[in-house]
Amino acid sequence: MTQSKVCMTTLEFPPDVGGVGESVARIANLLKDIGYEVHIAVFHSKQRKAEGYYRSDCRTTDQGGIQVHRLTPASRSNAPILQDYRSEIYFQLKQLHHQHQFDLFHAFFINETGFITTLLAKEEGIPIINSVRGSDLHKHVFSPKQHGQISWILENSDWVTFVSRDLQKRGQVLVPTLKARSSAFWNSIQPIDFSALPTHLPLANQLKKELVIGSVGRFRDKKGLEYLLEACADLRQTMPLTLLLVGDFAERERPYWEAAIHDRGMENNIVITGMVPRAEGMAYLRYMDIYAIPSLHDGCPNALLEAMLAGRAIVGTNVDAIGEILDHNCNGLVVTPGFSAELKAAILTLAQSPDLRQRLGQTAQATARQELSPIVEQRNWARVYQQVLTSPFTLLSSLS
Repeated sequence: MTQSKVCMTTLEFPPDVGGVGESVARIANLLKDIGYEVHIAVFHSKQRKAEGYYRSDCRTTDQGGIQVHRLTPASRSNAPILQDYRSEIYFQLKQLHHQHQFDLFHAFFINETGFITTLLAKEEGIPIINSVRGSDLHKHVFSPKQHGQISWILENSDWVTFVSRDLQKRGQVLVPTLKARSSAFWNSIQPIDFSALPTHLPLANQLKKELVIGSVGRFRDKKGLEYLLEACADLRQTMPLTLLLVGDFAERERPYWEAAIHDRGMENNIVITGMVPRAEGMAYLRYMDIYAIPSLHDGCPNALLEAMLAGRAIVGTNVDAIGEILDHNCNGLVVTPGFSAELKAAILTLAQSPDLRQRLGQTAQATARQELSPIVEQRNWARVYQQVLTSPFTLLSSLS
């Protein structure tokens, strides 16, 4: 059993709220269980507004056998300079490496943590894995300021993992040599005891005995909410329904979505929970007759996997892992992104057929338990890590 020390770098880690943090925690535990000594370096490579002045700090805690190091650069000015901030984060990460002598670095979300981690890894002669999660290649790659840096990171990675084949294809278009240094596999989900989730939910009394169409997440441009609102606004003309949004809007987009709800006349047909703890968010799944995930792009969203495990009837778009995991008319209905009429038709089909909702939900649940189980993801990560630690430039055989 290997005793290699690995250092994962990330912008978030529990108890921080966020899908990337949840994924890092899951992967860290999968690797710990097969014998790796896992360290997590948590930092924000974007400047946050400072409150007062303070020196740099590294706070280390043991979270279930995983060493979590939270790096904080000093606050010495009311007008900090971004490159100074990132330079100090780099220095702190380098100190951490000299203290623990890591055998491998693994960065999540390449355009934030990837550059700092990859630069240090190459200078220290340590293998580096970068993991693309979604927006880093679907959105940030279109920034002229970030495009060159993203390409450099991909070119200098010993291995790159993707959570969908769509993302892998884009990565290989940017850097063709990734065909020999990359792999794509989905997130997994731990079994969930839904009976143990909270039963007294603050907004449950607002969910009338009518069709409930639900979605979960932090709602912003990529989530396709525009098309879901349009589809539901049309459907409510002929049937009673409630649109349940478990989560909240991205703050910078809030005025836009509030105006869209008003313009569509959906004020009396929508329930928005705001940001809630994960357990409470999953508890709301029991109230959903149909789970909609009409994303324009979305990596491999944990919310989809939770809805599948809960046995919900799902309508999803043919993008990223959503379109790869969902098999049309088998474990869900798959529609074209950006077409509200197609989304409306799929929701109507499910609304009119409780038997179809039940069948699709049961098959989705079986898919989650069998194909999205942690043991499958653990096997994939074990093979990637072994490959990179032994011969980084040898083509990895196909993964599960």
